[in-house]
Amino acid sequence: MGQDYYAALHITRNAEDAQIKKAYRKLALKHHPLKSVEPASVEIFKQIAEAYEVLSDPVKRSIYDKFGEEGLKGGIPQEFGSETPWATGYVFHGNAEKVFHEFFGGNNPFSEFFDAEGKEVDLNFGGLRGRGVKKQDLPIQRDLYLSLEDLFFGCTKKIKISRRVLNEDGYSSTIKDKILTIDVKPGWRQGTRITFEKEGDQGPNIIPADIIFIVKEKLHPRFRRENDNLIFVNSIPLGKVKTLDDRLLNIPINDIIHPKYCKKVPGEGMPLPEDPTKKGDLFIFFEIQFPTRLTPQKKQMLRQALLT
Repeated sequence: MGQDYYAALHITRNAEDAQIKKAYRKLALKHHPLKSVEPASVEIFKQIAEAYEVLSDPVKRSIYDKFGEEGLKGGIPQEFGSETPWATGYVFHGNAEKVFHEFFGGNNPFSEFFDAEGKEVDLNFGGLRGRGVKKQDLPIQRDLYLSLEDLFFGCTKKIKISRRVLNEDGYSSTIKDKILTIDVKPGWRQGTRITFEKEGDQGPNIIPADIIFIVKEKLHPRFRRENDNLIFVNSIPLGKVKTLDDRLLNIPINDIIHPKYCKKVPGEGMPLPEDPTKKGDLFIFFEIQFPTRLTPQKKQMLRQALLT
């Protein structure tokens, strides 16, 4: 089940723009890492930032309402027959403080936490994070939606992230963009994790968080993957099967086809991650289409066939 952005902001699905902004403002100030010492607040701060970024954008919100998180992040299907059957999915940049900065405005959205000389102010919210003690932020996990073709052939994905980078003074910071490159290997499975160490926000007494991308498979219009095998469902009569690498396979069937019949084609599945030169198998299931009505003549022919 995907994330519930409305629940994250404590609002209903028919909330108006003003209510979304009011909810984010209240929760962002409550759970900001400089104001809360609760360990869970760091993750909550990121969740509400992502929720606000989606729900405050009419296009993203419309896609999310209709297709859910999977459609929003994995891309939504376009018209049948298009050369690019899936629209580009949404990827949250992972920088909750960027959302905070853009919402509250100003060159330094954290100015309220410091005095005129730039020294930390001891707030009545449990104080600031331990001074002089470096602590690594929790990992930032993001889904990476890939098509079966991406996972079959392998590919290169470039993802732009925005993060806070310390300035030369070692105290103030600036938001900068960075491109992360992911070399997808043939045969990667759903759940594969790609870790970029310490690519999160920088700051005083902070060890930047690791950014982890987790592979998710997009739905495919023809194939379903099970481990390293591919499942193909074909309606009788059988013609040719077009593989992921655009080859046409002629599948000879010499057996009697029944509702549970399955044809195994060795070596036509997904590449094995351990050795991409080897592949899993292709399993073809058949949809037998039974007629809803029979003429008296066809009924008689069927009786004769069953009695012989």
